[in-house]
Order: sequence, then C-alpha cells, then structure tokens
Amino acid sequence: MTYPETDSRQTPVQAYILLATGVAAVSLAAIFIKLAQAQGLPSLLIAAARLVIASVILTPITLRRHLADIRGLNRREIMLALLAGLFLALHFATWILSFEYTTVLVSVVLVTTSPLWIAIAEVTLLRAHFGRLLIVGLMVGMAGSVIVAIPPDGSLNLGNEPLIGSGLALVGGITVAAYLLIGRSLRTTLPLLPYIWLVYTVAALILLILVGLSGIAIGGYTTEGYVWMLALGLIPQLIGHSSFNYALAYFPATLVSIATQAEPIGSAVAAFILFQETPTEQQILGSAVLVVGVLIAILGQSKS
Repeated sequence: MTYPETDSRQTPVQAYILLATGVAAVSLAAIFIKLAQAQGLPSLLIAAARLVIASVILTPITLRRHLADIRGLNRREIMLALLAGLFLALHFATWILSFEYTTVLVSVVLVTTSPLWIAIAEVTLLRAHFGRLLIVGLMVGMAGSVIVAIPPDGSLNLGNEPLIGSGLALVGGITVAAYLLIGRSLRTTLPLLPYIWLVYTVAALILLILVGLSGIAIGGYTTEGYVWMLALGLIPQLIGHSSFNYALAYFPATLVSIATQAEPIGSAVAAFILFQETPTEQQILGSAVLVVGVLIAILGQSKS
C-alpha cells in the first residue's frame, strides 16, 4: 500500500481549508446531539439519522455523476469501503452510547486516543515515516485534550457503569481510527463522492438494523428534535466528515485525526454562543495547548 507524496509543494491550499472546515463543522455535533437528546431522542437513533440523512442527499448526486466509477470498483475497493462503513457505524454507536454509562471526561479522553492508534498502525503496518514535529504535535495535542476534559474542581466521577462506558469509548476511538486509515488508503485512488456515499450508506444501514433490533421507535418525537437531527446530518456529517475524507487524499490519517482533536474548542465556542457556557481558565489553557499541538503537527507534515 503506497501513499502519494504529501509535501507542501503538492498539497493544495484547498485541502488545508477543507480540513479546517471539517473541524469547524464537526464541532457542532456535540451541540446538536445535546439538543436532540433534550427532546427525548435515543442516542442510537441520533447516530443512525445523521448517516441516513447524508446518504439520502448523496445518493442522486453520486449515481448521476459517478455511476461508471461505482461500477468500475474492484472487489478490494468494495470490501474496504464496506469495512469503513462498518467501522464508522461502530464508532458512532459506541461513542454516543458511552455517555450513558460514563462521564464526558472518561469518554473524551479515551475516544481522542484515535491519533495514537492511527500513528501506530501507519508506522507498523503501512511503513509510514513521520518527522519528529508530527509526533511531538500528536503528544501535545493529546495532552491538551486531557487538560480540557479534566474537571476543574479535581473531582473524579467515573459515571454509573465506568467499565462499560470506558470500553465503549475506547472502541469508539479504535473504530474511528480504522475508518480514517481505510479512507486514507481508498482516497488515493477513489473519487470523494463514490467513497463517502458507499461508506455513509453502509454505516446508515447497519445503524438502522441496530435501531430496529433495539426496538427504538423512529416516530413520535418533537419537531424540534427532528430539526436537530437534520442539522446533525447536514453539518457535522455531510460537511464535516466529508471534508475529512477529502483531506485524506492529501494528508496521512494521523494528521487528519490530530486535527480533529480541535473539535472540543469549536464545541466550547458554540456552547458559549448558544448556551452562555463560559469556559474555565483550565479549559482555555487546555485549548491553547491543543491548538499548539495541532499547529506543530501540521508544520511537521509540511516539512516531511
């Protein structure tokens, strides 16, 4: 498996812009999920809805423009796309569900270990080579995430079922790492629209099956709840994740994953605007450390 060169001479400015756009878009996910849950919508239904909405919107566009590309996919590409969809479905299902068993602290810390798993896989399995700055950026970014997540009063509340919640969050981190790794491989040869359509559709079908098996009702919720689910599908999923998948054609999965660690900062800004939730000094410090880590990683990538 080979990757195209990704130095600054070949990486278009658009790739950096869309990577930043993706971070901004997914930063709204936590807000929309919180608002939808406040209307009584189950977590698993929320996870399924965001992917169903994205898939439905992409289907006519993709089939009209890329039907020949889809028909031309070889067996390996189809299997990897299906596998990426499975990992994406598992990521959303386990991560969102983890909040019902453990605290935000535990869930965030464990799910943001995804850059570590990706870096290990890219070095050991894919024989990728990273400069020191990218590795330093990875560690600094993860440290910033921990600082942001730690309760300011120093209390350690692990939730009502910490082992279950921790396990779910860890699986969420590992599965999103696998999803990004596969995307990095396929996006070097496969156009964006056919890839994300396949992945989102597979993930949506898997989550819909889980919703059905769980006996969760699809109807009967408030109009406002459905509006927030629609917003989740349009902005964090269709714009956010699609921007990440675009960037995977130009950047290592490790760098894309490191960039996503800036998501809590955007979420904090949105929470301040919408809910007047003022960040603590500790959260501001952690956010600053996190931004420094992301910038170091991007600088290291541009020099590699």
